[in-house]
Amino acid sequence: MDESASLAQLAQRLKEVVGELRGIPVDVERLDDSELVRQQIAQAARTAGELRAMHPVGSPDTGRQEQQSRLSVLDELRRGMAMRTIIHSSVLDDPRKAARIGELHAAGDLHRVVDEPIQQLLVFDRAVAFVRITPVAHSPGALVIRQQSLITTLIDLFEQTWSRAREVSEPTHRLTPREREVLALIAEGRSNGAIARALSITEAAVGKHVASVFGKLELPATQDDNRRVLAVLAYLRGTAR
Repeated sequence: MDESASLAQLAQRLKEVVGELRGIPVDVERLDDSELVRQQIAQAARTAGELRAMHPVGSPDTGRQEQQSRLSVLDELRRGMAMRTIIHSSVLDDPRKAARIGELHAAGDLHRVVDEPIQQLLVFDRAVAFVRITPVAHSPGALVIRQQSLITTLIDLFEQTWSRAREVSEPTHRLTPREREVLALIAEGRSNGAIARALSITEAAVGKHVASVFGKLELPATQDDNRRVLAVLAYLRGTAR
């Protein structure tokens, strides 16, 4: 099933949930105090056996706060909590955060990476979910959701995103939007001239983009390898993004 079909199914499920909830009290609490949100998250974590998490950006915490958060996660893993976390690829641009994620992944908090936009989400077991009130990084407050229909929908969203995500240990090469366009057309078997006509740019510009792609993918010119084919293979595997 392609991504558009999956998203269409999710949208339909959301409509069904809204219909089911009409006239039924919804168990959703709004917390504007970020400290209270942290307290409730810590309380849920103490008894939960499973955590699904999505993080669009890295933590804004100070070094000490981040260290405390890291130790808390490690404690929960030792206690036996199963954790899966989806992060946005931009988080890995910070070497310190990338190292922390690598440590947690090795300890059992399994991480996957996406390039698509995601929102902050924590789901403990199938009992309670925390969603940021406004979809803006580091904005205060959260919605605390205990309504089962909504939690089921959020879990569906997580699982669909997880299935599309790549392993955090999988090498990824960040390409510009134009480089991705050029690589996609190379994957269609087009020559530099055909790519130039398709993108309304000069053939010389295409050559520069192709050279940049080869450089980022660490594909040196050799007599034994076809760099265009190797670049396409990286594109199809999802490691060239």
